[in-house]
Amino acid sequence: MKTIEIKVKSNCCQTNTNKSLEEKKDTTHLPIAIIGAGPVGLAAAAHLTKYNQPFIILESGPQVGENITTWGHVRLFSPWEYNIDKVAKGLLVNNGWSEPKLNELPTGNELVEKYLKPLSNTPEIKDVLHLNTRVLSISRKNIDKMKTANRNSLPFVLYTEQNGTFKLFEARAIIDASGTWGNPNPANSSGVWLKDEEAIHEQIFYGIPDILGKDKNRYLSKRIAVIGSGHSAINSLLELATLKEQNSEIEILWVMRKQRVEDAYGGENLDALEARGKLGSRIHRLVDSEVVKVITPFRTQYIKGDNGKINLIGDKNGEMDTISNIDELIVNTGNRPDFSILSEVRTDIDTATESISALAPLIDPNIHSCGTVRPHGEKELRQPEKDFYIVGAKSYGRAPTFLMATGYEQVRSVVAYLAGDIAASEKVELKLPETGVCSTNVNTSDTCSTGGCCS
Repeated sequence: MKTIEIKVKSNCCQTNTNKSLEEKKDTTHLPIAIIGAGPVGLAAAAHLTKYNQPFIILESGPQVGENITTWGHVRLFSPWEYNIDKVAKGLLVNNGWSEPKLNELPTGNELVEKYLKPLSNTPEIKDVLHLNTRVLSISRKNIDKMKTANRNSLPFVLYTEQNGTFKLFEARAIIDASGTWGNPNPANSSGVWLKDEEAIHEQIFYGIPDILGKDKNRYLSKRIAVIGSGHSAINSLLELATLKEQNSEIEILWVMRKQRVEDAYGGENLDALEARGKLGSRIHRLVDSEVVKVITPFRTQYIKGDNGKINLIGDKNGEMDTISNIDELIVNTGNRPDFSILSEVRTDIDTATESISALAPLIDPNIHSCGTVRPHGEKELRQPEKDFYIVGAKSYGRAPTFLMATGYEQVRSVVAYLAGDIAASEKVELKLPETGVCSTNVNTSDTCSTGGCCS
């Protein structure tokens, strides 16, 4: 039987039964809770140390940056300069850290090992970091979403599970930086999860597999379809093409909804980020040489397993068509936020993008690319639930245009506001390359560069 433990701390979880719920509570002694110990969550922690604000970090994984390690082999488009938060850098330097060369492009694993882990091990953060702690739900203390009276003066309660043990934490404010990675969209073009797709999950990889590394044997001598048209899909295709040089029996299909494959190549030699431009040029050449077979526009309606093979059934130019005899499927159709833990707090979420409502017109991918999203801060991220904020990739919902540097600016503004530095919270600035900052695997040899996703 699962052990249940209620964690009570005098500074964050003590209940005073002698006071009425209608009486105003003083929550200033409580910590600010950060959900997620990725780059944005840890940046929030660094900014809180700057203002001497008490905080806790709740991370569901066994280490900081756990989600990043699932694509750790991928190299970012952006150099270290854009991937390190300025205040976090100051905290690290004060603790003897030697920064990497700012013009170099780190892999995901290097980002974790050389930046996130040292940051999490600083004395200011280490003792308040709770790993293997999954947040189950959030509420105001002793009331549900319906109750309004005295709501803003009550502390938040975070219901968590840590290694099979149930624990409660109280907080005066919450910064949800849990992201969207690990909650993928389905292959179905309508965005609907169907049982047939779930039934063959062992033959489907959602995300960016390590095709030239630990996942290599999975794809040898296989007919493989990659669904998606973004940088993650191109990353998968380029690595499959490299593997095909060693194993000619591999067959590579690129399935997408775009009317023209050329629309997926991006700026190529006109791209402000050279590594990303090379990415588009490489996939262009592979398509022209027929190493990669393109099937577009194809809108998958459902997937069926058939004696160990996969069949994609969908709409191609207005007629039903089937792509058959697929051995492995790589789905790079983006991710979506999980709002299940927020059912008892009041939020304002855009119904289309599933982003923060105020951000929706600023980040709509139908209009904007990574580089055209204007800076924004606490004011745009403010929720109906006072002192509750969704930041980072989760604040963008399903929009793929989120940038790490944008997340750093978000938490700088939010933390300044929570600390009472209103002037700093209102001054929002951000400098990026014109076409944004995304990720790629890049090598000094053009033949080795492969692509990733916005980061």
